[in-house]
This record gives sequence, C-alpha cells and structure tokens, in this order.
Amino acid sequence: MLLTISSAWNVAWPILVAILLFLMLIVIHEFGHFIAAKAMGIRVNEFAVGFGPTLFKKQGKETLYAIRLVPFGGFCAMEGEDDESVDSKAFCNKKPWRRLIIVIAGAAFNLLFGLILVMIILAPMDKFASTTIAGFSDGSISSQYGLSVGDEILKVDGRKIYTTYDLSYAFTGINDGMVDMLVRRNGEKVELKDVEFATETVENISMVSVDFSVNGIEKNPLSFISQSIKTTVSYGRIVWLSLIDLIGGKFGISSVSGPVGVTVAIGDVARSGLINLLPMIVLITVNLGIFNLLPIPALDGSRALFILIEMVRRKPIPQKYESAIHAIGMIVLLSFMALITLKDVFKLFS
Repeated sequence: MLLTISSAWNVAWPILVAILLFLMLIVIHEFGHFIAAKAMGIRVNEFAVGFGPTLFKKQGKETLYAIRLVPFGGFCAMEGEDDESVDSKAFCNKKPWRRLIIVIAGAAFNLLFGLILVMIILAPMDKFASTTIAGFSDGSISSQYGLSVGDEILKVDGRKIYTTYDLSYAFTGINDGMVDMLVRRNGEKVELKDVEFATETVENISMVSVDFSVNGIEKNPLSFISQSIKTTVSYGRIVWLSLIDLIGGKFGISSVSGPVGVTVAIGDVARSGLINLLPMIVLITVNLGIFNLLPIPALDGSRALFILIEMVRRKPIPQKYESAIHAIGMIVLLSFMALITLKDVFKLFS
C-alpha cells in the first residue's frame, strides 16, 4: 500500500508543480492588469485566482478578491471592459492611452518576471559565457572549416548572435550540419561559408553538436545587468524566431506543444531538481508575454491594436464589431489548442 502511494506521488508531484507553475504565471499576468488598472483609476470588480466555484472570497473597498476551485488561470474583471458603463471609473470611459497601458501591462509583468528569474540564474556565476571561441574539442570538425580560436561569432545563417542562447537556437534544425557564419577576427568581420559540424537528433529535431568552448566575461555590476537584459531578450528572440520558423516550415507542427506537452516537459525537468526549472520558467513566461502581444483576436495584442486604431481615427471601433472579432479569434485559438492537446495526448500514449 505504501509503495503504491509512493509511486502515485512520484507521478503526481511533477504534474502538481506544472499546474502551480502555470497558475503562478497567469496570476502574474493578471496582476499586471490589476496594478495598471488601479494606477489608471479604473474600477476592478473582481480579481480571481482560478475559475469555477468560489472557495474563498474577501470584499475590498471596491474589488472582490477570490480564490476559485479550478486552478487553471485567473482573471481581472474591470468595470466596462467588455460592455458599456456609465461609471466614470469604467475601462470604456478612460482615455485610450490609459487603456493601452492596462492592456499591455499583463505581458509586461510576464517579461519583467522573466528578467528577474534570469538575474537569479546568473547571480551565482563567477563569469558569463561569451560568443568568442576559446578552444576546440578533440576531433573538432568546425576548426577544419575556417573557425579559429578568438573568433567572435556575430551571425549564423544571417541571424545575429548576441548570447550563447542565440547560438544554441541558431544551431537547431540544421539537418546537414553546415552553416554560414560571420565572425569578428582581429577586429575585422570575416564571412565563413559552409562551416561543417557534426549533428545529433533530439526529439526528432536535428541540431549541431557544438565542438568548441567560449571565453568567459568577467562578472561586475555592469556586466551582470547587461548579461541579464541580453539573456532575457535572447529568450524573447527565440519565441519570435520559433514562430517564424514554424510558419516558414523549418519545424513541423509536431514540434509544437500545448499544455499537456509542456506539463510533461516540466515534470521531466522537475524530477532532475526544481532549480533546473528556472530556465524553463523564463522561457514560458517570456513566451506568454510575447504571445499575448501578438495582434491575434482575443489576445491582448489585438485589444492594443484596436486602441491604437482608435487613437489614429480619434473614435473607437463599434463595440459589437470588436467583440465579434475577439469571439471568432477565441474560437480559432481554442480549436488550435484542442488540436495540439490531442497531438500531445496521442504522443504521450504512443
């Protein structure tokens, strides 16, 4: 019996970690909207953690704070957000620039949280990894195709390289192991064509086997802040480039994961140690922030776009049209999410 309970717990706790992680990131997102709404003088009727029946609630001066049964999200319900209101503190009655700040604040909080986590990750390090080659491993292939010690890697296949995270992503999806590179050598930019590497396949994705090491950057307050910002931006670039590569056909739909796939991945990482979750949390929270800013109907980016159009036209788009567009967008998003979830479930049991 004890063995059965222990086995069940070993399976369950990584899933619980994943659920709590998703909940935390969504609450941070909604808290960004909440703080901005309060700062802009907008009435927030309810701030809730979770969905469904209410487990606990407390009425504030004007806001109901609630914890609900289903721990998959949360919301910040503002007066006049989706309908008309005569309340002077309603969202719909505030100036466009105030509404714009509130709409993008959720994503901004996700990105800020990502930066804070990156700083936590980098804080214990004595040095930071650069993109300048320090040496090659035994049997290195790339050194035979033009790369040299001291080369600072600037571009891989035309994409700029700022951090080792950029380098790692640029080396992903390379089937033949050959890339074009731009390096800075002795102060001059040098183009290297068809630099060859060995390759390996991980999760059906071919990637370059890096056969060189890089120099370290001395740690000081300035380099710490600089590397923290650059690393966070690199995570953001990975999100954008992944979307571009997905649309461009570099990666197939099989490489896209929904909540089920991400939960499994989080569970696998959590079993190796919770501290190892930090980079994944950074990627997810930055992903959440950037994805929400895309001008896709039903997302914050679409709402921001409508506000920007209003600022240009000097009059809002009729609420019924905007609501219809968001409703259609929500249906499409949920359908796509259902498709990805089915794919993840099939992969899980295959």
